[in-house]
Amino acid sequence: MRGPYIGVIGTGESDPDLDDMAVAVGREVARRGGVLVCGGLGGVMTAAALGAKEEGGFTVGILPGSHVEDANHFIDFPIASNMGQARNAIIVQTAHVLIAVGGGYGTLSEIAMALKMGKKVVALHPEFEIPGVRSAQSPAEAVGLAYQLIEAPADIVV
Repeated sequence: MRGPYIGVIGTGESDPDLDDMAVAVGREVARRGGVLVCGGLGGVMTAAALGAKEEGGFTVGILPGSHVEDANHFIDFPIASNMGQARNAIIVQTAHVLIAVGGGYGTLSEIAMALKMGKKVVALHPEFEIPGVRSAQSPAEAVGLAYQLIEAPADIVV
């Protein structure tokens, strides 16, 4: 598969505004040749995967349960972790960078793990500031910043 692997994290519940942003993020990830990695279920995960598929991209879904059939219809490679929310660690470890689109406690846990692991995180329209997380105001800006963070040497702050 192509790369880099871009993790898209966010709420599992459908929200029209967040879903629209996630679709746009997924499209942009695919346009730039990235592989979209997500939790493989609903809400932001479905929307981002839909956007990636619309542009011919590849999608990986790290599922919390034990059945690959639980993945949304836009996941190319479902991985049944049978780890519940602990699967968030696999999503974070797999991604080169993460983009947060809304979310709740699960998303916050992924952000915290990413920062602890030294991964870069971009938040799209964040509700609050988290030290170490870059913010973006549009899907294109979020993906562009994510790619800058991947390409920047470790000692350069973007």
